[in-house]
Formats: sequence, structure tokens, C-alpha cells
Amino acid sequence: MDVTGPATRPNLVHEQRLWAGGLRRVAGLDEVGRGAWAGPVVAAAVILPPDEAQLAERLADVRDSKLLAPQQREALMPLIVRQATAVGVGAVPPGIIDRIGIVPATRRAMTLALRSLSCWPDHLLIDHVTLPDLPLAQTSMPKGDLHILSIAAASIVAKVCRDRLMARYEAVFPGYGLARNKGYGTAEHRAALQVLGACAIHRLSFAPLQALRP
Repeated sequence: MDVTGPATRPNLVHEQRLWAGGLRRVAGLDEVGRGAWAGPVVAAAVILPPDEAQLAERLADVRDSKLLAPQQREALMPLIVRQATAVGVGAVPPGIIDRIGIVPATRRAMTLALRSLSCWPDHLLIDHVTLPDLPLAQTSMPKGDLHILSIAAASIVAKVCRDRLMARYEAVFPGYGLARNKGYGTAEHRAALQVLGACAIHRLSFAPLQALRP
């Protein structure tokens, strides 16, 4: 399954440092859908077990979700769930994104993902953003999904969950190609908006859609 090579293979270096310091429940967090024109922003949190000697080997194919084909992500999703100590997912819908903005909505989705975990983490490893309202030790890592295994695992979980949701939306809101474009601003999506206008899951606060506000 490995099509990216060792240069882009995430590792457990950051988790192992925290585990060695006594922080046993380290959660990696990532989101998907920030730049989409339709659908929710979705975040996932993954806590990996600190005492599994073969963990890195078992998750050797895990990468930043953007580097993987859809079938690869789908194959890795159940593996991640089996290997993880806990997995949580949170989503914030378009209406709230329009009301509070995409960055606060992203933080809210991450908080919801943490709250859905079966155990509360000791430390957070987050891709790019911070969660200043949470009284939890945390480390924000630019491009964390490329380098940190728990964040890469979270990126896959979030992507698979959101892609499945957008495929279901295709049946509810046909004509936009949501199963294919996942709500992003592709040429197909742009053309459909010109004909159909916006629907209930479009983010009307985003600049390309502001002219379509009722």
C-alpha cells in the first residue's frame, strides 16, 4: 500500500517523548473540510497505546490522508480503530460555520472530537491550530499530519468520516456532485451553483457563495 516512501512516513517520536514523561494518553488531532464550500468541518482525535511494541509496524501504511487514495484510507480506517486506545470524531455544520467563522468552528469540532473519546487525554498533538479554551497541555505542529503518527491517523479518520457523509448528502442534494467533489470548489461544483443556487449545506459566508445569499 505504501506509495509515498519513508521520507513522508510519520513516526512516534513526539508521542514517545511524552509517554516517557508519564503522559500516557496522548491524543493526535486533525481536521478536514476547512476550505470546502459545503458540508461540515470534521475533526478526529486518536489516542495510540504507549505499550504496543509493534505499533509503528502495524500502522506503517498510515500517512497524511491527503497522500492516500480513497480506497487506501478506507482500508486503514478499521485498522486505526482496532489499534487505538480511543478514537473520537466531532463535526460542526455549515450554519454554525457561517455564524462563528471557520477557525472557531474548527476548534469546536476538535473539542467535540475530544469529548467523544472514551478517556480524557493528558496531552494534545494538534495539526497547525491550538485550543486555547481547553485547560490541557498541547503542542501545535505545522504539517503535523506529515510527521506525527497519531495526527496522521486522526487525519484519516476525519477524512473517511467526512467523505462518507458527503456521499450521503449527494442523495439529499443531487446535482452538485458532492460525492465526487466533497463540497470543495471544483469546476463541476461552480457550474452547478450557477444553475441550482446554494442548498442547505452550503457555507454562505464563504466569498464565492456570498452572492447566493437569499
